Amino acid sequence: MTRTTSLDPVERSAFAAFPSGVAALAATGVDGPDGMVVSSFTVGASFDPPMVTFSARQDSATWARLRTAPRLGVSVLAADQGLLCRQLSSRTRAARFAGVDHVVTDDGAVLVSGTPLRLECVVHREVPAGDHVVVILQVLGARVDDTAAPLVYHGTAFHSLQPIG
Repeated sequence: MTRTTSLDPVERSAFAAFPSGVAALAATGVDGPDGMVVSSFTVGASFDPPMVTFSARQDSATWARLRTAPRLGVSVLAADQGLLCRQLSSRTRAARFAGVDHVVTDDGAVLVSGTPLRLECVVHREVPAGDHVVVILQVLGARVDDTAAPLVYHGTAFHSLQPIG
């Protein structure tokens, strides 16, 4: 198989066929809350100690700022937060948290309110992976809201989960 440096439309379509949760990663920066949205977030990388992972582009300016934060907040976005997800993904950094209800922990992790899962983490390790870096976070604390359903990203659109049977 010949490998190119970028995904062709068929490969992009194949990757988009896999549904994923959407998480906001955020910390207090020099100018207030700073963060990014990822759809590569996974739980259960380790249970003892508890660890989660996500991937960021190697050239991400936002990850370059967040990687040195003493604590990172991870907020798995709720099904009704699709518009908020787009706002948090804004290229305009100052607009990302404008009017967003959130809390800041004593150590500077930023957690978005109204989400089904909020984690306070520290960076454990980064592993280069092509044009991305896989980031392993150690979980220091968790808050769960069983009443909030998660936002799902699939096929380049947001969806919500529906129970079967």
